[in-house]
Amino acid sequence: MRKLYFFLMFYAVTAVAQDAPLSSDEAELLQMYGAQEMISVATGVKQPVGKAPAVTSVITAEDIKAIGATDIDEALETVPGLHVARSKDGYNPIYSFRGVSSEYNPQVLMLVNGIPITNAYGGNRSNFWGGMPVQAIARIEVVRGPGSAVYGADAFAGVINIITKTKQDIKGTEVGGRVGSFGSYDGWALHGDTWAGFDVAAMVEYHDTQGQNSIIEADAQSSFDQRFGTHASLAPGPVNLQRRNIDARLDLSRDHWRFRGGLQSRGDQGASPTSAQTLDPNGRGGSERWNADLNYDNPDFAKDWDVKAQISYLDTSQVTETNFALFPPGAQLPIDPTTGLIGNGPLVTFPQGFIAAPSFYERHARFNTSAFYTGFDKHSLRVGTGFNYSSLYDVAAHKNSGINPTTGTANPLLPNFSIIDVTGTPYLPIQPVDRRNFFAFFQDEWRFMKDWALTAGLRYDNYSDFGNTLNPRTALVWETRYDLTTKLMYGSAFRAPSFQELYSINNPVNRGNPSLKPETMNTLELAFDYRPRDKLRLGLNLFNYWWKDIIRFIPDAGAPTVTAQNTGLQTGYGTELEAEWQAFDTLKLLGNYAYQKPRDTTLNHDSGNSPHHMVYVRANWEFMPHWQITPQAKWIIDRSRIAGDSRPAVADYTWVDLTLRRKQLAEHWEVAFSVRNLFDVNAREPSLAGRPTAAIPYDLPLAGRNFYGEVRLNF
Repeated sequence: MRKLYFFLMFYAVTAVAQDAPLSSDEAELLQMYGAQEMISVATGVKQPVGKAPAVTSVITAEDIKAIGATDIDEALETVPGLHVARSKDGYNPIYSFRGVSSEYNPQVLMLVNGIPITNAYGGNRSNFWGGMPVQAIARIEVVRGPGSAVYGADAFAGVINIITKTKQDIKGTEVGGRVGSFGSYDGWALHGDTWAGFDVAAMVEYHDTQGQNSIIEADAQSSFDQRFGTHASLAPGPVNLQRRNIDARLDLSRDHWRFRGGLQSRGDQGASPTSAQTLDPNGRGGSERWNADLNYDNPDFAKDWDVKAQISYLDTSQVTETNFALFPPGAQLPIDPTTGLIGNGPLVTFPQGFIAAPSFYERHARFNTSAFYTGFDKHSLRVGTGFNYSSLYDVAAHKNSGINPTTGTANPLLPNFSIIDVTGTPYLPIQPVDRRNFFAFFQDEWRFMKDWALTAGLRYDNYSDFGNTLNPRTALVWETRYDLTTKLMYGSAFRAPSFQELYSINNPVNRGNPSLKPETMNTLELAFDYRPRDKLRLGLNLFNYWWKDIIRFIPDAGAPTVTAQNTGLQTGYGTELEAEWQAFDTLKLLGNYAYQKPRDTTLNHDSGNSPHHMVYVRANWEFMPHWQITPQAKWIIDRSRIAGDSRPAVADYTWVDLTLRRKQLAEHWEVAFSVRNLFDVNAREPSLAGRPTAAIPYDLPLAGRNFYGEVRLNF
C-alpha cells in the first residue's frame, strides 16, 4: 500500500509536468499572488502561502472574530488535518496533526512571536495551560508537518506561531466585554498609539469561568471501589474546569528595534479529572508566565544582507494552590511498605485522600541571530546560530505518601497520614535539572530555472543532556502555471524526552525512564495550490510519515502507575483538501476535508483515538449592511481505539456553531451573539486505555449547548 501511495504522488507530479501549459504573463501572476496571505513561519522570511516550501495555514484576527472564537483552540479547529482533542489532565488541549497524538502533546511546537513557550518539565504548554484568549492575536500561522530544520526540537508534527498585535493592528482604543454560559465573564482593553517616537501597543484581557460541567460517569476510583469493596469515587460527577486568567502584553518598536513583554497568569484553576483520572472538585492550580524579548531586524544592514537578532527570557511556573487529591477520601490503594508509593503491597486506606501537590518553576533564556544574503545569482541564503538554556530551577512538593524525610519511614504507615513537605529532599518527584542547547542552521533557496525553486536546509543541534542531532529538509516548488503551484517536500524532525519523561523518580502516578531514546519523524509531502480565479483558491496535500521510538506513559502491570517507554513505530498517510471562495462581496465560503490513516506498525493495529475523516465548512455572510452571520460545522468521523482497548469505537459527532455580529452600531459600537454546539450533541473525546479496563470508560464529555453575548467599543 505504501509503494502504491508513493507511486501516485510522483505520478501526479509527472502528469502535471507533462500536461499543464505554462504562462509568461508576469503581471497576471503578480495580481494572482498579491492578495494572498503571507507567512513567515515556514522559512523565517515572509512568503505567499501558496509558494512557501511547506504546507501552511493562516488564521487572521478577522477570521477569529467572524467565527466567534474566544480561545485559540476554537480557532485552530478550522485548520485542515488538525484536531483539538482533550487530555485526562484537566482537559488540556491535544493538538493532533495528521493522526500524531499523545497524552501530553509535546510533538507540537507552539510559538508566540517566534519564541517557544514549551515547558521543559512536561514538554508541553504546562499542565495548567488554562487556554489562551484571542483579542491580542493579529494572526496565527500553522505549519502542518516537520519544522526541526528551522526551529529544532519539538517542531515535530506541526508548528503553531501566534503573532500578537502591534500599533498598526489596533485602531486607537478598543474595550469590550462578554458574558456567557458556565458563569463565564470576559473583559479586555487594547490601545495603539505613538509615544516619544515609539510605536506602542498595550493589551490586557481578563477571563473568569466556572467551566463546563459535563458528567463523568465513572473514573479510576470506580474500578478500585469495585475491586476492594469501597465507596470512595465521586463519579458520577461533573468535571471541574474553572479558572481565572489575566493576559497582558506590551509592544514597543522604533526603527529596527522591537521590545515585547507579556504576562499569562492562570489561577484558581480546577484540573478534574486529575492526572490519576479521578474526579477532584477541590484541587486548584495556577501558573505565572512572564516573558520579554528584544529584537533587531534590519533588511538593509548592508548590500544584499538582511540581519536579524533576538534575545528572549521566559519565567514560568506550575503551582499547586490547593492540594489535589489524586484519589478521593476513603480510597484504598496498594502501597509498597518500603517506599510508601503506589505499587505492590498491602491495601492502605487514605481517610483524606491520596494527596499530591507538586510545584515546578522554570526559566528559559534564548539568543539567536540569522542573516539573509541575496548577492548570489539565483540563490537566497540564510544562515544562523543560537543558544537556548532551560532550567527547572526549583521544585516543591507536599504529599501524604512516600518517605517522610523527618522519620525516614513510609508515611502511610504512620497513624495520622500527615501531609509532608519534601521540598529540598531526595524524595521530590523530580530534582532540579537544566539543559543547554547550541544550534546552527543553513538554508538555500535556489531558483535554478524559470518557475522552479529548490529550498534546502540543514540544522545541527547539540544538547547537554542528549547529544547531537542533524535534521535536513528540502522542498521543490514549481510555479506550474500562473494559477497553479506544485510542491514536493521532505523533512526530518526530532523530539528529545522531556524532564518528566526522563527524570521523574518519586511521582505517585507518572514514572520517568532515563533510558529513553528521542523520537524521530520523517515526512514526505506533495502539495498543489490552485487559484483558477482571483477569488477562488483550491488546495490538495498528500503526505506520508514515519514516527519512530514513540514515547508514551505505559500502564504498569498490577499497579495504577505508568512509566515512560519508547513504544515502537507509527506510520501515517493521508490527504487534505481545501477550498476558499469569495462568492460575492457579501458572501465568503470556506471548507476543508482531511483523511488520515495512522497505524502502529509494531502492533499492526490502527494507532487509535485520532479521527480518520474530518470535514469543516463555514460561511461568512453579510446579509444586511453591517450585519454578519457566520455558521460553521465540523464533522469528526471514524475514531478507532488503540491496540488492546476493547471498548467500541469512539462515537462520531457533528459540532455546529453560529455567530451573529452587528458592526458600526452608533458608529463606535459592535455587538455579537454566539451559540456553541448549536444542536447540543453528546460529543466526546477518547480517554486513555488501561489494564485491564480504561480508568474513565465512557470517554471525556465535551460541553453541551452554550451561549455568550459580547459588546465592543472602538474610539
